[in-house]
Amino acid sequence: MNWPLVSVLVPCFNHDLYIEECLLSILQQDYDNFELIVVNDGSTDLSAQKIEALRQVHGFQFYQQENMGVSAALNNALGHARGEFIITHDSDDVMLAGRIRRQVSYMQEHPEVGLLGAKVIYIDATGKPLKHKPVTDPQVQRWSFDELLADAYAVGAPVAMYRRTAIDKVGGYDPSIKVQDFQMTLRVAEAGYQVDILPDRVTLYRRHATNISKTAYKSQLIYDLKVIEAYKDNPAYEAGRLAIINKALKESVVADKKFARALFASVPVHRWNRLTWKRFRHFVFKYRKPKGAQ
Repeated sequence: MNWPLVSVLVPCFNHDLYIEECLLSILQQDYDNFELIVVNDGSTDLSAQKIEALRQVHGFQFYQQENMGVSAALNNALGHARGEFIITHDSDDVMLAGRIRRQVSYMQEHPEVGLLGAKVIYIDATGKPLKHKPVTDPQVQRWSFDELLADAYAVGAPVAMYRRTAIDKVGGYDPSIKVQDFQMTLRVAEAGYQVDILPDRVTLYRRHATNISKTAYKSQLIYDLKVIEAYKDNPAYEAGRLAIINKALKESVVADKKFARALFASVPVHRWNRLTWKRFRHFVFKYRKPKGAQ
């Protein structure tokens, strides 16, 4: 089998605690034909220094920019990328051995696939494995555009491999939408490419206090709603809007009840689904513990 060039893009913002482990996990892959491109998105911690120290040893590409968001950082990296396939790896996650080879093999066998995802193993900030659901379906899943929209499903950066022609066809990332995965998932699917999900676990996904889902759920809500605005005439639009609101409610029902109340009010009750009602129960009965409480 021919093993084409793969470009691994790593945008980084303030992940000095994790960036070394992240980059080393990529550099230690058993796939020889890849290039690593790292973009420091205006970090204010020691990320740039740690990346540069590794670059001097391993010789990968390293670029710096003012803080413009992950979508702009990925566009910057794409401008330097030469690979037939593109991986967009988060700078706080760990790539498991064999990941690139496994995904390239599948993409080579399925030329109709423009975006390939997989599963993850969750770890905490220290790298300790967290509980995760066993893989109950060992089959590859194929998602249609309507299904992706209705579920507001994004193939996340920790597992995504794109065909470069698919990214080019949709014009890269919209830098005004600073949450990257959802916009690219929908745009690639709308462009006619297949979106498949492998049952394999290919990445250690780190959950910590600065995950965007925990710290920036309000801005993520805004960006996700902006993404689906282009598909307002699609029958799956309302389901997708509700799925996005349910995501924002996951944190806000405890962290910001006033905000959560407004989100509940934005959807007629007859359109609530089982997950919305679950969020509502948490809104009524769950409260964040005061700092210092045991």
